[in-house]
Amino acid sequence: MVDTPTSVRIGVPAETAPGERRVALVPTHVEQLVARGLRVICEPGAGLGAWYRDDDYRAAGAELGEPWAADIVLTVTPPGPSQVERLAPGTVLIGFLAPATQGEQIQALRKAGVHAFAVEAVPRISRAQSMDALSSQASVAGYRAALLAAEKLPRFLPMLTTAAGTVPPASVLVLGAGVAGLQALATAKRLGARTTGYDVRPEVADQVRSVGATWLDLGVTAEGEGGYARDLTAEERASQQQRLTDAVSDYDAVITTAAVPGGRAPTLVTAEAVRAMRPGSVVVDLAGESGGNCELTVPGEETVVHDVTITAPLNLPSECAVHASDLYSRNLVELLGLLLDDEGRLSLDTDDEIVASARVTAKEPARDEEDD
Repeated sequence: MVDTPTSVRIGVPAETAPGERRVALVPTHVEQLVARGLRVICEPGAGLGAWYRDDDYRAAGAELGEPWAADIVLTVTPPGPSQVERLAPGTVLIGFLAPATQGEQIQALRKAGVHAFAVEAVPRISRAQSMDALSSQASVAGYRAALLAAEKLPRFLPMLTTAAGTVPPASVLVLGAGVAGLQALATAKRLGARTTGYDVRPEVADQVRSVGATWLDLGVTAEGEGGYARDLTAEERASQQQRLTDAVSDYDAVITTAAVPGGRAPTLVTAEAVRAMRPGSVVVDLAGESGGNCELTVPGEETVVHDVTITAPLNLPSECAVHASDLYSRNLVELLGLLLDDEGRLSLDTDDEIVASARVTAKEPARDEEDD
């Protein structure tokens, strides 16, 4: 247990990553923290990308100043080397820190004596649901992905009956039935499209149906004995991929959401599948940051291949910065509740499962034998 009896200062810096419009703490939650006797120090202009003015923060009780000197610093994206140098030993840093891919940065934070908490490392347990920033931001990404598919598709999504005739609804396939996928399905359904969902986990079929979509059954299951999943054989994997490739061509828009933390995204939409899609079809690939789920994806760019538009945006939540910031800010305030005691003092309970899991500078990383 680490206790600090002094008044806690919470710093909110302006994000510097290209295209990042979110802010880690919104005025509504600043007001809640200030009411608890905490000081909130915002960098001037920190909320402008999310349409929150400096005056909004002042009205909520925040001060404008140097956030990196605070006791707790809240960020959206990982800090750069120059920002790490501004953190004093003992500072608590909370944000998306990408521990699986930013090993050198985590090591720098560890050497600086910073208590760094990665929100993506918060365990997915019932008690931590309100702190689950991955889910809150994935929900925003799924919503935006459906809108992006509608924008890029050269046809209506809903069925329309006009004097000139009836326009049938567009068909949308979402690959991956996690938070982003389910939100994409729900949004596309609300827009009037015929929606279908697929996931390698057959147990999520009911979740897909719960948002009004049809479940795509490829006839291959990883269900094993005792309710546990089993590894597919090479023949089963090949059969699954071919059936998915054949199915993709039936849809006007395909949204892919499958990602592996710290690893390369699985290929779900092959070049063969794209070639078979109708001219004007759209693929929205949400896994661009980890290489993409489509074999022809160019991360961060929009391309047209075989008359199919393939777009792979890298930060969709930032495009909906107001609500993305609000949801993320709620996640951080909930997490702060575990790091502060009832009197508003910093208290890091390292025996707490959530605190221990999210703290990525607690110990040295394991070394491979080759490094010894």
